[in-house]
Amino acid sequence: MAKTLTVKLVKSAVCGVKSDQTRTCRALGLRKINDTHVLPDNESVRGMIFKVKHLVTVEEN
Repeated sequence: MAKTLTVKLVKSAVCGVKSDQTRTCRALGLRKINDTHVLPDNESVRGMIFKVKHLVTVEEN
């Protein structure tokens, strides 16, 4: 596994998704479309990414 993951928000997390998915994106540090955030690669982060996988793209570093 990679040491870090770069996560980018590609679809809106406000309109048309459940409120818990919006809060998950905020917890990942993603607020607006095209925001990117570098996160550690661990199980909790991977679980959050899995929950919003239709809204984000992930790149291993």
